[in-house]
Amino acid sequence: MAFSLKGRIALIMFSGALLTVLGVLATAYHSLVDDLEQLYSQRQFNATVRAAEQVEQSLASRRLALESMAPQLSDGLRLLSLANLQARLARQPNVTRLFSGGLVVFDANATVIAETDPVPGRLGTSYTDRAYFRKVQDTRETVISRPLVGRTSGDPVVVFVSPILSDEGDLLGMLAGVVNLTSDSILPEKRIIEARREGVSFRIMDTENQIYVYNGKTLSRELQPLPVPGDDLLVDAVLFGDRLGVIERDGEKHWVYASTHLQELGWVFVRALPHQQVVTPAKAFFKRFASISLLIGATLSLFAFWIAWGAMRPLETMTRRIHAMAQGKSDSPLPETGVPELVGLARAFNRLTAERRALSQVKDDFVAVVSHELRTPLTSVNGALRLVNSGVTGTLPDKAAELTGLAQRNGERLQYLINDLLDFSKLSSGKMTLTPVDCRLNDIIDDALNGNRPMAAERNVSLRSACGDDLTVLMDPLRMRQLLDNLISNAIKYSPEGGQVRVLVEQDQPDQLKVTVSDQGEGIPEAFAGRLFERFSQAEYGTMRACGGTGLGLAICKELAELMGGRIGFYNRNGAHFWIELPSRYGEPEGKQP
Repeated sequence: MAFSLKGRIALIMFSGALLTVLGVLATAYHSLVDDLEQLYSQRQFNATVRAAEQVEQSLASRRLALESMAPQLSDGLRLLSLANLQARLARQPNVTRLFSGGLVVFDANATVIAETDPVPGRLGTSYTDRAYFRKVQDTRETVISRPLVGRTSGDPVVVFVSPILSDEGDLLGMLAGVVNLTSDSILPEKRIIEARREGVSFRIMDTENQIYVYNGKTLSRELQPLPVPGDDLLVDAVLFGDRLGVIERDGEKHWVYASTHLQELGWVFVRALPHQQVVTPAKAFFKRFASISLLIGATLSLFAFWIAWGAMRPLETMTRRIHAMAQGKSDSPLPETGVPELVGLARAFNRLTAERRALSQVKDDFVAVVSHELRTPLTSVNGALRLVNSGVTGTLPDKAAELTGLAQRNGERLQYLINDLLDFSKLSSGKMTLTPVDCRLNDIIDDALNGNRPMAAERNVSLRSACGDDLTVLMDPLRMRQLLDNLISNAIKYSPEGGQVRVLVEQDQPDQLKVTVSDQGEGIPEAFAGRLFERFSQAEYGTMRACGGTGLGLAICKELAELMGGRIGFYNRNGAHFWIELPSRYGEPEGKQP
């Protein structure tokens, strides 16, 4: 007894459920990895915040000491004498101990007048070129410099500068404390040791000056520049402005990192863990669990695959037959064999197909009959309107002439639409025949252009042709003219005012020619390109059709081109370019040479 389709679907669902479980496990793994990434990122962020706070405390204590000492170097009206300045500086060991590079006194013009640790050539040197001294002169507030190379020592230093003010608030001078980073680091040494112990990459960067304050390895007497973009993923991520996250390149994750910015010094503290180190615990667990799950899942999946294959094979056969019927390659009904569900499906589809075929035939017959019946009286109406407009019945009043002209234009448009419907009906039913004769292609193109010139003139569009040598071809001139009329009128409709429509003829091979009709419009929208040559299709913008018509023009062109043994297509390049490739001797009797 054959399994019913329901039974087979149940088995397929069971195997699908197994795959779903595996998918959930995979999702759970990725979720766990994501959680670990977020957890470690937050941990690194907290650590960078603690490091920054440690440096801030160190800066605050030095600044407070300097600000407390600065008022002692004046009597409220002027700076103390040089001897008294030296004496006051010597009596401040607690303050001096905070600044490994010593204390330096400047006058109001930022010129050195006294120092605790003499440096050759420093006394009398002006530092007005240093931005932080100018800032103290402008703001009368304590300023801390970014890391820089000392002018006389040549070592990397950080300079604290506090103003010495009079009782009236005037600037009398400045007191500076110098921290030599090579001998008395203000870096968070505990955090550096902690990072090394944990295997964490810990760096401190001066992003404004593009230098390392601490490169993660050793303190250097020289300020090292940051790597060039692309050399170090971690540095690139920090300079890009990301505070924390995962650094990834080419689909591979490299670092889980976080950073904190110390605004006062312009430093960025960065901690990063190798991504592999973060996901190792998750991988170890899932490897054990996945091996067991995959073994069970593989056995069940093989069994489910065998059952599903047997169930889907008839459906695949039916699907291929349905596609062939939809494309017109086959008209035979589906076989009504197999399990009961498939038999019922085939019968229902065969019945639906028969009804659809009958309905389509009725529709085509109705369109053909109605269009034919409408054409005869409409031809008479249009003829009568042309006679009236030509003045045969006498001169009409202006309003009457305007109304009859409008009626004539709309009548002719309606006749074009009816002709399109009739032509497409003939093409679809295979009743249209061609009458090939020897004709001059240049004349056909000129006639098509002349016939469309009134429409082009209304839209201020110029028409041009590039036909080259006079070509004599064997084809149906009426249908070729119809092809060209459709393409040229379409090009005019979609051309901008003042644009140009061009017809180009090329003959790369003796027995084949290519005619291209191009405009200077916006081209064919990509979303519409696949339906361009379908019946009743028109490009739309918003809720309004771009141009009037039935949407049959290009469908008729396609059918005519194929009927004439050729093909049609288009491309966009500064406008739409429609091309037709046709044999130059279509319909020639066998053995006759062109």
